[in-house]
Parts: sequence; structure tokens; C-alpha cells
Amino acid sequence: MSVFAYTYTDLLLETTPKSDIWGEWKVERVYEDLKISSSKTANTRLPKRDTSRYSSGVAMRSQLQKLLTDCQTNPPEYVLVRKLEELGDNLEEVRSRMVELQTLGITLVAVEQGYNSSENTLNLRLDFINLIQTIKYQHRSRRIRQAHANNRLAAAPPPGKAPYGYKRGQSKYIIDRTTAPVIKDFFENFLLYGSLRGAVQFLTKKYNKKISVTTGKRWLTNPVYRGDTAYKNGEIISNTHASIITKEEAAQVDRLLRRNSRLPARSASAPRSLAGLVVCHNCQSSMTITHVTTRKKDREYLYLRPINCPKKPKCSAICYQEVFKKTIAIVCSELPQAVAGINSPQIDIAKNNLTDEISRQQQVLELIPELVETGILDAETAKIRAYKLRTEISSLQAQLAILPPVNLSSVAQAVSIPQFWLGLSESEQRFYLREFIRQIEIVRQDEDWELRIVFIF
Repeated sequence: MSVFAYTYTDLLLETTPKSDIWGEWKVERVYEDLKISSSKTANTRLPKRDTSRYSSGVAMRSQLQKLLTDCQTNPPEYVLVRKLEELGDNLEEVRSRMVELQTLGITLVAVEQGYNSSENTLNLRLDFINLIQTIKYQHRSRRIRQAHANNRLAAAPPPGKAPYGYKRGQSKYIIDRTTAPVIKDFFENFLLYGSLRGAVQFLTKKYNKKISVTTGKRWLTNPVYRGDTAYKNGEIISNTHASIITKEEAAQVDRLLRRNSRLPARSASAPRSLAGLVVCHNCQSSMTITHVTTRKKDREYLYLRPINCPKKPKCSAICYQEVFKKTIAIVCSELPQAVAGINSPQIDIAKNNLTDEISRQQQVLELIPELVETGILDAETAKIRAYKLRTEISSLQAQLAILPPVNLSSVAQAVSIPQFWLGLSESEQRFYLREFIRQIEIVRQDEDWELRIVFIF
């Protein structure tokens, strides 16, 4: 039993198929057409033991034509395809080639669609009618995806409305001067106070711009505001248009989001600096901040109380100010040692490796126009290579951004001075404490208690 197989791959949309896609079929020859936008290359892929049968071509669907020619001179029993739509660029071409194979007495099998031309039942005919509609839909879908892929190669924005703060230009996003200040102030508020809900409320008060917390989170993580373009396939190209925030601000936003993700819900926007950080070591319960006022409400007392203490009697509340003072004292004495314990040489090596790799990729990217001029690369292949390099550079820059900041040691030294905390507002204290502290544990000892601080590094 002789079996031929044919595949058609648009390299802008997919990768070349693996050799095991045919399952249990023992394929004698595989004909493969490869398309790169308007330029096309093709080759015949055969088992490694029979390299003498390898062939190549550059004409449009040259290997499909070779398959049909070989079927006339030495017809196989079966011809396999992944999907019927691969036999042509439109429904008429597909139908013509199906009829040609049927006339030669060859059974056509579409392995991913369950189609077998040797079967001729009523159900199969009904299924084939549905299959015709699928072929038409797939061809239309392919044309749309090809257009989107060509836009990606040109680093053009994806289809759809431009994000708030931008408007669509001819080939890239351009800043909307009327709405961009809203976005800028939103980011600055978040960077100052580290509170997403607070930044959302700030927009409502200053601009009467009402957005949900979910929308605010989407703004903070949207690569567009950082000057990058993200596509539906998850790939990102850096520096495609003017940014609203700098790369340094974007890295700080990411650190704040990672820090806030470790806190209980709504604690990130709580006014008190210790909110969401304190845990009772004895009962393992998070502690909430409660306030008590005097009868005339001229004074307010703050306490830390376990939320879900299982013990009887329950763990008692502790004065908030005493916990805060001890926290600052421990930070001043232990933070420099904790920062010094970070494996700085390893971090420096990682940063240098990433920086060197980014530089190398950028050098290759700069060489592409010269390779096109000398004829080593054609224009379409150069576009694909440049696109892949730019996405790889963006990925490396993202890895570099999540590493600890270079000035971590100097910041730790400043924070370790007791006088540093005296002039800070509550929100500023909250910012710095959450920048370094993962958790504060209250360890009770009879009537006394002590603090144990877990730093984030």
C-alpha cells in the first residue's frame, strides 16, 4: 500500500508540521509547500533513509503540482492532507484537485477532519456539505490572519480601537494630548502611594473619570503605555511608539503590583502602613486594624486584633503604635544586613548576561538592512527575522526589568536611619515598608510579645 502526503504551511501563521502528524499511516513521500507572504519556497521531505528523493522548488505550490504529476505517472492508493483547505487558496481550487485525485482512483484522506473519499454514505455526504462551509470559513480566516501577520511584521498596531490616551496614526499609535494627562496622573498616583483603588478614586475626584479597578489594573499592565505593542499571540515589540511612562517607571509599577499581590484583598489601599502585613504567630491569623475613640471623640486609639483566632480565650489585641515603633526599630537594625545577604554577584552576572544578549540581538537587527541590500536576504524573510529579533529583545528586557534595582543597597541604607521615618506621611511609610517587608509576625510570650520580620529577599 503506497501513501503520499501533502502539507501547506504559511510561515507567517504557523510552524512547519512535525513528522508524526500522520499517526499510524506509513507515508512513503511527503510533499511540503512553504509560504512566506508573497515569496514562496518549497521542498519535498522524505524519510531520512531515502534522501535521493529530496527535491525543491520555488513556484507557487510547486510541490502540490509535483504531487499531482507523480499521481498520474505512479498513482498511490492514498493521499493524506491535514485539512482539505490546504489543497488550494479558494474553494474552486480545492474542488478541482479533489476531483482530479478521485478521477485517478486515489483515496483522499483529511486526517484532522475525519474525511475519507472512499466512503459514500448519506451521513458522510451531509458531513461533506458542512465541510464545504468549513473550507470557505478557513480560507477567509487565513486571509484575515495573513493581513494581521503582515501588520505585525511592520510593527503596526493590532486592529481595534486605540487604548485610552492614544489615537491611531497611519502606522502606529500617537499620543492623544487631551486624554494622555489622565493616564499620566493615574500612573504617578499609583507610583506615589502604591494603591490601585486609591489611583482609581483619584481619577474620579480630579477628572470625574470613573473606571473600575479591573480597568485600572489593565492600564497598569498594558504594554502600550510603555511604548510597546502587544499582539493577540502574546508577543510584544518594544519601542514602537511614544510612551506615556518611562521604562524605569514601568519596572517600578511591576514591582508594586507583585508586592501588592502578596497582600490580602483591599489591604493594598488601606490607609495604615502596617495593613496586611501583620500576622499572629501563635494562632496564624492575619490581624486587622481597629480603632477606638473616647466618649467625646477627641482621641483615637488603634489596635491590631486577630481576624480569625481559633484559640480560647482568643489572642488579645495589641497597640498599633507600639507595633509600628518596634517595626521601625527592627528595620533600621536588620535591613542593611538582609540586603547585604542578597547574592549581589549572581544578580550582577544575570544582569550583565541579559544586557549582553540584548546588545547582541540589537547588533544583528541593525545588520538586516545591509543583508537585504547585498541580496543575502529577501525583503519578506528579512521582515520575519527582524520581527523575531524584536520580540526576543522585548522578552529579554522584561526579564531584566524584574531583577532587583541597582540602587537597592543605597535605598536600604537611607531607610535604616530612624530620622528618615519622622517626616514621612502614612502613605509614604506604607510604601517603604511594603517595599522591603513580606510579613510581620507577633510572637506572644506570656504577657509580653516580640516581633519577627520576614523581608522579601
